Amino acid sequence: MTYETTVFIVDDDQEVRDALQLLMESVGLRVQAFSSAQAYLDQFDPELPGCLVLDVRMPGMSGLDLQAKLVEERLHPPIVIITGHGDVPMAVRAVQAGAVDFVQKPFNDQALLDSVHRALSRDAEQRGEASRLQDIQGRFNRLTPREQEVLELVIAGKRNKVIAADLGISQSTVEAHRAKVMEKMEANTLSDLMRMMLALETE
Repeated sequence: MTYETTVFIVDDDQEVRDALQLLMESVGLRVQAFSSAQAYLDQFDPELPGCLVLDVRMPGMSGLDLQAKLVEERLHPPIVIITGHGDVPMAVRAVQAGAVDFVQKPFNDQALLDSVHRALSRDAEQRGEASRLQDIQGRFNRLTPREQEVLELVIAGKRNKVIAADLGISQSTVEAHRAKVMEKMEANTLSDLMRMMLALETE
């Protein structure tokens, strides 16, 4: 299923929400607006692409609290922080915690749109990388247990002769397994294979 990229606005001030929504829609962006952090969390779906435009100071759960909650749940929608003049230190903390940017009220329309587009680009990059890793994991899962053993020894730098001795099989069998590993992993070179496995290990 394909989802439409959306800018999620969370601000307790209706005038600000309305102004932000009009601005985003004026450049063709799809918008969903929420009056509280909890309202946003209640409908949050990690499958929905987009970014979060978040007021740092709100009654109840603050913007920083919401950001911390998302990080705790290992959810990372790119965030643009909206802050009042006196809340800059809070916004800086949000950026240090992973927010893409912060924009002060009264915000410059173009500066905010630029920040939102950066956040949307980051979301697309993150989703592309997640899809690539999922694809690599799927290929790895198609390997037989023996092929996985051979793969681990190959990327450890062991020669076919040593792998054969370690596993108690013939060198020609190792070569056959190795060829199957390259085919199933869709790797053209040993370097390709090593990069794939490194990506999975660092995930």
